Amino acid sequence: MDALLAYLPPHPGFLPKWLFLVSIISTANSVSSYVDPDYPRQLYAGSSSTGNVSPANPLSGRTFGTWTVLSSVVRMYAAYYVNSPIAYDLALWTYGIALAHFVSEWLIYGSAQPKGRFLGPLVVASSTVAWMFTQRTWYLSL
Repeated sequence: MDALLAYLPPHPGFLPKWLFLVSIISTANSVSSYVDPDYPRQLYAGSSSTGNVSPANPLSGRTFGTWTVLSSVVRMYAAYYVNSPIAYDLALWTYGIALAHFVSEWLIYGSAQPKGRFLGPLVVASSTVAWMFTQRTWYLSL
């Protein structure tokens, strides 16, 4: 077990470990976007005004997967360099952009509903933005 724990980010606090965990999960979601054509349709399920028809297609799923893996790389770097203002801010931006994307797909474009697979990214993005925003000074002073 100690051998596995040695790979975790060495910084104090839970945020670096959280960034690491979310990066791993996001990478798995990226793979799902490439190999499972139903994955993006489950995430973007449409709304009652669109007859619950998903606007997602294989191309949009792969694009989402590519965008997500890029965010995962930035977040993984931030997990190990959480005291670097550049890495910290870039990771914070990835969550902010994700939050803006998910909220706009729900409230503006109507391509998603706040239920099912859509709730996970929405909760992770919103809570991590708040967490990183409030803890920025502490982590950058390490």
